[in-house]
Amino acid sequence: MTYLQEASRNAITVPKLQAMRDAGEKIAMLTCYDASFAALLDRAGVDVLLIGDSLGNVLQGQTTTLPVSLADIAYHTASVARARPSALVVADLPFGTYGTPEDAFRSSVELMRAGAQMVKLEGGEWLADTVRFLVERSIPVCAHVGLTPQSVHAFGGFKVQGKTEAGASQLLRDSLAVQDAGAQLIVMEAIPTLLASEVTKQLRIPTIGIGAGLDCSGQVLVLHDMLGIFPGKRPRFVKDFMQGQPSILAAIEAYVRAVKDGSFPGPEHTF
Repeated sequence: MTYLQEASRNAITVPKLQAMRDAGEKIAMLTCYDASFAALLDRAGVDVLLIGDSLGNVLQGQTTTLPVSLADIAYHTASVARARPSALVVADLPFGTYGTPEDAFRSSVELMRAGAQMVKLEGGEWLADTVRFLVERSIPVCAHVGLTPQSVHAFGGFKVQGKTEAGASQLLRDSLAVQDAGAQLIVMEAIPTLLASEVTKQLRIPTIGIGAGLDCSGQVLVLHDMLGIFPGKRPRFVKDFMQGQPSILAAIEAYVRAVKDGSFPGPEHTF
């Protein structure tokens, strides 16, 4: 059995994501950790496959993402890449692997060699020099602001960010800083809808929301959450797309349609 497949659509590239944002076409993103699901998500029309450090939670049974190693992410990135998806393949830089620009570069090279086409890292203003260092060396970067799970202990738990005036101002500064440093994509997690809308308006690059409202350029969810197969408490921003669907493929197609037509997220999924 092989998971290699002929491309059924034009490849989703970094410039393509920007073109989608500029044209007002929503971007559908999901986490993915293996070749089988990579082929399935690609067939369903998912635009971006994220090999997230969320694998620590949904695959390894960890309570946080902190124990996930670079080797873990590289292994699953290679598994996804072997399916030769048309979707863009993005890999998380795990906790502790990008403390300096040089560390970030070495870690990113390993993930790119495994098959990633972009790396994602968590942080704002303080991370701008690292983002610039990577982009100058031909490594596309997705930034992640708001609720950044690798900072769970600093935050005192998984809490909505940007609720105060000071917090909102800092999040906007963070977003602008990583954009101006060269980030081509930014994930905003668990922030108020109005704040996400304002940040999206002020940025030139696509924004991907998870618990950040409808006005982002696209949406992302953890695959196991949106299929209703993760036994933990379901976050507010998650919808179980498996309900009422005859197959996993149909559920993923329903997610893509809902993102594209703007019916997801609804008010019940936002802050």
